[in-house]
Amino acid sequence: MELVSMPGQKAKGKVWLVGAGPGDVELLTLKAYRILKSADAVLYDALVSQDILDLIPHSAEKIAVGKRAGKHSAAQDDINQLLVTKAYTRKNVVRLKGGDPFIFGRGGEELQTLVASGIAFEVVPGITAASGTSAYAGIPLTHRDYAQGVTFITGHCQLASRPMDWQGYANPNNTLVVYMGILNANIISEGLIGAGRSADTPVAIVSKATTSAQQRFFGTLGELAQLAADPALQMPALMIIGEVVELADSLHWFEPNTDKHTSDLEAAAKAL
Repeated sequence: MELVSMPGQKAKGKVWLVGAGPGDVELLTLKAYRILKSADAVLYDALVSQDILDLIPHSAEKIAVGKRAGKHSAAQDDINQLLVTKAYTRKNVVRLKGGDPFIFGRGGEELQTLVASGIAFEVVPGITAASGTSAYAGIPLTHRDYAQGVTFITGHCQLASRPMDWQGYANPNNTLVVYMGILNANIISEGLIGAGRSADTPVAIVSKATTSAQQRFFGTLGELAQLAADPALQMPALMIIGEVVELADSLHWFEPNTDKHTSDLEAAAKAL
């Protein structure tokens, strides 16, 4: 798509690329909260929780541009163009993304468009899904006795020009976190086992992590496809593969509930 600029005009606004975190409204950073409350327009993803969307000012223009596997979503080029267009007509444009915008969030692509269009921007990082999910599921991503490293990968498994490095991901001393991998669970399981990772490797799929609807599904790498097909599994969901999953029962602390803490967040923000 060819970027449409506005010759003779100068963008009046600024774009804020904001990470909304994994879902729990209290995991939103205070800076993200402040920027969101001053927004004139917000372009938000499907993975942003309703509690966080409720913080958007009523006067702000709200535009859903969500991306979710297997469902219709806005084309990335269209999102890029919309950011440029809104920057010409609004003062504070917020691009709100679940998790962190620079970890499988295409934040870099969107900023490249803004740079090419001469539009001012800032980035507000968020807690990425991997760290938020693991913390609320009781699974440390690294542990001296279980895993000395962690790797984040996308589970799309569809880029023929960049095939998955199953051999590199099969290291038993490494935790593997798979974003967007539910639809390709069988491919992921077969790829890792084929590269030498044990079929008995513990795995967890965590659904709607950090929210009142969080669920945990446990099994082994050989059972990954069956876990992903569980009818109770709701999106979004993240896979954690590795020996650290064995710690989930003993280190689990989070009990999903329906309490909302928006008022606590408001009070903390006003105190600063």
